[in-house]
Amino acid sequence: LVSGDLGRPQHPILIPPADPPAADVVLVESTYGDRRHEDAEALARFEETIVRTAARGGTIVIPSFAVDRTEVVLLYLRRLVGEGRVPNLPVYVDSPMALAALDVYRQAIAEGGIEIRPDFAGNGDPFDPGNLIEARTVEESMAINEAQGASIIVSASGMASGGRVLHHLMRCLPDERNAVLLVGFQAEGTRGRALADGAREIKMHGRYVGVRAEVASVPAFSVHADRDEIVAWLRRAPRTPETVFIVHGEESAAQALHDTIERELRWVAAVPRYGELVRLD
Repeated sequence: LVSGDLGRPQHPILIPPADPPAADVVLVESTYGDRRHEDAEALARFEETIVRTAARGGTIVIPSFAVDRTEVVLLYLRRLVGEGRVPNLPVYVDSPMALAALDVYRQAIAEGGIEIRPDFAGNGDPFDPGNLIEARTVEESMAINEAQGASIIVSASGMASGGRVLHHLMRCLPDERNAVLLVGFQAEGTRGRALADGAREIKMHGRYVGVRAEVASVPAFSVHADRDEIVAWLRRAPRTPETVFIVHGEESAAQALHDTIERELRWVAAVPRYGELVRLD
């Protein structure tokens, strides 16, 4: 059994992950194997950063994964605007892949797709916070640079490792009026991780760009299960597997999940080394 990217049980749009079937060997991801998502605290930080940045007339850049992360961010923005907790700013989605994924979600919701939560209520376009602008062409993307006043830009890639978001970061990072919201996991070696760790300059397109904008991490938007959610999913297996291999995570996170599984479930667990071969027979 391979978990893949294990979703979260309380995803606002999608049904929870199915319980694991019986298996002799399980490969389970460990992206957040060493922590719990502090959702309330992170979402408050998201809201407060937008309010602060809008008050100083700045731009909020949100590097976002194109599939699922962008949808959840827009859904939450719509809720905040609707409740009057953040101003109704122009929200640019500048990612062709994210816009294509949005269309897939919209169709699935309209048709009552089997992956959509039965209690989900869209009430119109659930991904439009009130002033949504979709930048599909290169020209539309470039036109965002001419916009005046406070705004929000959601653009891929989520770790700032490439894509259109780099152009927006190059423009916005040097200005202290602006902000960057990191809404997902930032792997070691990526620009997103450097920003999360407090880097004062970031190299993009062969140039070093100073970081004067506010940077905030809000991992509550991650659609990866956290440590407790992973263990709860494994616990629902109908029988104990022979071995659980912990994969898809940085070394510290994988080892922490290994220790938790052995302590709480008393299962045989292992963190494979790179290039290691294991016989399954």
